Amino acid sequence: MAITPTDIANMALAVLDEAPIDSLDQDIKAARLLNVHFDLTREAELTKYAWVFAILSASVAGSDTGSGACTLNFAYELPVDCLRPLPLTHNGEPDGVAISWRQEAGLVYSDQAGPLTIRYVANLTDPNDWDALFTEVLVAALAIKVAHPLTHKAGMIDIARSAYDRALDAAFTAQAIQRGGRLSMSSWARQRGDNRFVGVGTMR
Repeated sequence: MAITPTDIANMALAVLDEAPIDSLDQDIKAARLLNVHFDLTREAELTKYAWVFAILSASVAGSDTGSGACTLNFAYELPVDCLRPLPLTHNGEPDGVAISWRQEAGLVYSDQAGPLTIRYVANLTDPNDWDALFTEVLVAALAIKVAHPLTHKAGMIDIARSAYDRALDAAFTAQAIQRGGRLSMSSWARQRGDNRFVGVGTMR
């Protein structure tokens, strides 16, 4: 059965014990709030972690910027659906030998001549392409966003945050989020003082 953004919005409302909506375009407060936050929250939650289902790869030709040897002189344009590149390696595999690189806007610079395989977290917009565990995380994240302006109950924010923590724990336990490599521990894990999650977080 196909799932829609409205279904996900209604799951978030259920977390807050609020009535469901007919659509995100409906002219009621709950729909307006969720419509405002939906896409940005989806992108943020995809970007925060290296979700396995959202990792794609692309071979990019690149170009020599002429800045000289032993510098990051080869420029590669990131794929249009890239939210965040993952650490680059010689063979493009997550367990490959790491290479030096940096990102500036929509470009990646490396000292390696192309073609270069870039692995990245993709901006997947169709809920039917998502891992169910990511959907649970997004549901809770949306509930956090709208809890106060919609319910004005501090307790509902705590309920939504607890749901988020449980959903994220489940995703890590099920290995739905990539570990290892040269990714640093996530800020979420640091805040919890939980060192189990080394290997997920920001890029080099």
